[in-house]
This record gives sequence, structure tokens and C-alpha cells, in this order.
Amino acid sequence: MLLRVYNTLTRTKEEFRTVEPGKVGMYVCGPTVYKPSHIGHMVGPVIFDTVKRYLTYCGYAVTWVVNITDVDDKLIVRARELNTTVKELAERMTADYVESLRLLNVTGIDKMPRATEHIPGMIEMIGGLIARGFAYAAAGDVYFDISHDADYGKLCNRDPEQLEAGSRVEVSDKKRNPGDFALWKGAKPGEPQWESPWGPGRPGWHIECSAMSARILGKTLDIHGGGLDLQFPHHENELAQSESFNDAPFARYWMHNGLLQMGSIKMGGSLNNVINMADILKNHHPETVRFLLLATHYRSPIEYGEERLKETRRSLEGFYRFFERYERIAKQGFFDLVGPTRAYVFQSPTGNPFLAEIARLHATFLESMNDDFNTGGAVGVLFELLTTLNRHADAAGLEATPKPEAVADFARAALVLRELSQILGLFSTPPAKSGDNDALVSGLMQLLIDLRNDARKAKNFPVSDQIRKRLTDLGVTLEDRPGGTGWRIGSKS
Repeated sequence: MLLRVYNTLTRTKEEFRTVEPGKVGMYVCGPTVYKPSHIGHMVGPVIFDTVKRYLTYCGYAVTWVVNITDVDDKLIVRARELNTTVKELAERMTADYVESLRLLNVTGIDKMPRATEHIPGMIEMIGGLIARGFAYAAAGDVYFDISHDADYGKLCNRDPEQLEAGSRVEVSDKKRNPGDFALWKGAKPGEPQWESPWGPGRPGWHIECSAMSARILGKTLDIHGGGLDLQFPHHENELAQSESFNDAPFARYWMHNGLLQMGSIKMGGSLNNVINMADILKNHHPETVRFLLLATHYRSPIEYGEERLKETRRSLEGFYRFFERYERIAKQGFFDLVGPTRAYVFQSPTGNPFLAEIARLHATFLESMNDDFNTGGAVGVLFELLTTLNRHADAAGLEATPKPEAVADFARAALVLRELSQILGLFSTPPAKSGDNDALVSGLMQLLIDLRNDARKAKNFPVSDQIRKRLTDLGVTLEDRPGGTGWRIGSKS
């Protein structure tokens, strides 16, 4: 199976080949930790967590790095507003970010370096750029001279003048060219500072990622990822200074994820329309959020909103009902299953159309992921698998008079659902139960179900219908099955 990845630098899908066979070094830009984590902060981590899961499934040993920017203008301003220190604010907001990652089942990050831990490496890199003629000191600051980089702008496929227009380039009369960017900023009174050959100060934003990624992963990364909004100036400047210093390609593949939008409006901090994760998770389950973020191809804009989250939860309910059905039929929990962790070809016996369809869906899932990590297509396969499993259970009467061979086929196919959902980081734990009063609630529900069944046997349909309606009004759904009547309470989306 050939994995192809869209490379922003070349604007084409390319066969995936790593610097070192069998190994992947992946760097994804993390947040500037000056405010609580919002939903936009989770898009990249969820996507690249899934990328790592799939690469690992394909047999690669992946090292994934996500940095933390814990010194920056925004941090300094916000700390003053809150009458606290930059260090205290950064530590508190980093903890908030890490907790959001945990809740969304982002488990694959191997290293999370802080910028302040790598200042010496940044100073060394800046000194090297000056020595090579790519940077210059100016009254306590140091700037990268874009006129000395012949292919500056190649990531965005634009010349420097086009990039400068309307971009986030800092204005300074110390610069030789308007598009030059800061590598080192001289300290102002009361700001965090470190000693350097150019005087006390702190690093610029872009040099942080270049120094940290090279220190941990080497001169050439296999994958550099991040949001589309970082392509310029951040990633363009990272690329320029890294290749100028190391005289080697900075990254083999540049992957940029699409951004969240509400209707036709982009979501972003500059537009003041972001929603904090803590507020979202008051009303929606973390798995709902992860599922929504993966339901679209990562390079496309992601439509976000309350209705979309509710639709997503309703879709997930179908899977949760199936997990309960699987337990009734197979006499074991779906979440006890351990799916294969390495890629393989699913083989179906000759003359078994059900398992032949499972084999087709398994292959289609892998084809989607091999086509530039198309999680949207992969999620679609999960729904097809769900439908195929339920149809087989119905057709074979697995809840009424199950045959051992049919149950065995059903269990084998369910294991495929488990395997593929694990690649997407979904269904890692059972849905939350209703709480400490489960036994009491179950007893009362069984009483109502028995009363309804007695009414139906007596052909007292107005009473049986009234019981169902009143329970529905309370958010309880009754499910009449061959083996009896079940129920479920509507859960947090």
C-alpha cells in the first residue's frame, strides 16, 4: 500500500519517503500559552495524533514533537493585565492545554519542549546566521535579512513584496528591508530577558521552532505540520532561517490543516470568536469533538457549531447502541477487544459475502488513509461498517436464535471496527454511565417496561403508548428487540 502525502511546498501529492527508513520525525507548532485553550488549538493536535497513529500502524517508529511558546509579546501583555508573572501564566495555561489534549485522547505527543528551555541553542543559531551573512544586529535586536535568501517565499509561492503586503510583519526603523524579521529582541524594562552577544533580550517567535526542532529531530524533519494560518509568516520564516543555517532541506513534507469556521466566518483569536475548550466540554463529550474534527479532510475548512456537534453526537449514538448489541450477542464487551496494531490484508473465506464486504471496507479505509490521510473518507467507512454489521445481525437473527458460525463471523467483523476506530483515536473507553443510582434507575425502568409489556399483551395500547411517550419526553428511548425491550438515556453530546 503506497502512502501519498500532499506537500504544501511542492503543491502535489508525493510518495511518502522518510529521511531514515522506518522512522518519522514530526514537528507540529503548538500554542503561545497566554490564554485558555480554545477549540482552534485542538484541530492540529487531533489531526496529527491520527497521522501518528496511522504511521505507527503502517510500521513506522514516529517521534512527534509539539512545542510550547512560553515567552512572547502576547504573554508579556497578558501577564501584566492579570498582575502575574509570565512564568506563572505560561505554566497555568500549559496545564490547561495539556488537559484538553488528554480529554480529546491526543496521546501521541512524545516531547513538548518549552521555548525558555532552549535559549542557548537559539542564541547559537542566531550567531551562526550572522556569521553566514543571513542576519544582522541592530541596536540590541537581530534581524534575518530576507534579501540574502534567494528562495525566500517558496513555501507560499510568492515573492517577498507580495508576502509583506497585508501580513503580520513587525514594523521597525532598525530593519534594512521591511520584510526582515526579528531573531532576537532587545529587552525592555520589566520584560523577561536572557544575556546574549547582542545584549539582554529574548528570542523572536520563529527562531524558537527552528532551534527546538533541530535539537530534538535533526536538521531535516520528515513532517512539519501546523494550521494554514501559520504558513506565513511563521513557517516561511522557519524554513528560511533553518535552511540558511543548516544548509539542508528543513522538512520533506509540509502539512497544513484547514481552519475552523462558523458558517462562512473563520474562527480565530483575532476575530474574538473562539470558544474555550472548558466551555465546550460543559455541554459536549470530548469524543464528539474529536469525531467532528476528523469527519472532514484535514486540508479542508472544518464547519463548527452547536448544531454540527449535536448532529455528530446523534451519529455516535448509533455506534454506542451497536456496542451494547455486540455485548448481548457475543457475550463480551466491545471495549475489551484488542484490534490488530499493524497493517495487513483482511482475508475473507470463499463464499462468505458478509466477510467479503468487511474485507472490501477494510481495504477502502486503508486506501482513504493512504490518500493523504483522508480521515473524512475513513470515517465514512466506519459508518458503512456499522450498517453492514447491523444488517448481518438482523438477517442472521443473532439476538433471537444465534448460530455459532454467524456469531463468529459477526465477532470477527466487529474486531475490524475496533481496529479501524483505534487508528482514528475513537471509542477508546465506554460511554459514561449515568452515575451512582444506576441500580435504582435500572430497577424503575424495568418496572415501567414490564407494565408496558403487560398493557400490550392486554391490547391496552393507549396505556403502552403513553408510557413510551412519557419516557421519550424525559429523554429515555425504548428499543424493542427480539430478546426483549432495552432502553437508553440521552447523554451529553
